[in-house]
Amino acid sequence: MSARTTRTARTARTRFLAATAVALAALTLTACNDGNGVRGEGPSDTSASSAQPSGPATDAGTTAKPAGSGTASSTGGSKSTSTAAGSAQSSGKKTGTGSKTGSTGQTGSKTGTRNVACDGSTTKTTATAVSRPLNHLLLTVTNTGTKNCDLTGYPIARFAEAQSVPPVAEETHPQAVVTLAPGESGYAGVLLSAADGSGANGYTAKTLEIGFDKGRGATPALPAKGVYVDDKLTVTYWQQTLDAALAY
Repeated sequence: MSARTTRTARTARTRFLAATAVALAALTLTACNDGNGVRGEGPSDTSASSAQPSGPATDAGTTAKPAGSGTASSTGGSKSTSTAAGSAQSSGKKTGTGSKTGSTGQTGSKTGTRNVACDGSTTKTTATAVSRPLNHLLLTVTNTGTKNCDLTGYPIARFAEAQSVPPVAEETHPQAVVTLAPGESGYAGVLLSAADGSGANGYTAKTLEIGFDKGRGATPALPAKGVYVDDKLTVTYWQQTLDAALAY
């Protein structure tokens, strides 16, 4: 082999070795690069990398606990809200009960829609002189209608041409309203004059008009000779019984 050929072979081998060295260096550099253009620090980087996942895992665990607590609190809050809502609904039902108070109003309405008042259009009124008590007149009102009526207050009695009507004896006020079913009667007593003659301004009346709390009045007939009245003239409230009417 000539000297020229030998030199050529050496040069080719040298170039091949150099190219191989460059390629190995490039591979080594690529392997050590962390992808961000920063060279790694060898084993210490590996330890740090291993520690980093542990940190997030621990944080995740720590976060999970408060998250769990938050969930419990939220649930508790929901229960409280539900309880409050339930209470509100209960209150609503109680308000509904307040609606029952409305039912009581309806009961009041029933009371308000009691029987019609008795008057001269549905009743017959008579005036009868009695022997006992002395100087008394008995007024009788009989329901001639087909429905119950309430005989309220007292008779507004006007004898003859009198300018005023007699007062009522307050102690005779009944405990309940006098209600007359069809055919039933109510009563009132009239003290015409003082039994001992102590009354003044006396006169004989031959006519009588009776007024009711409401509606039409009546004109019952008096005895033919009339009745003597003075300033002691007094009436009772309407009563359910004859005895109660003549007790004054």
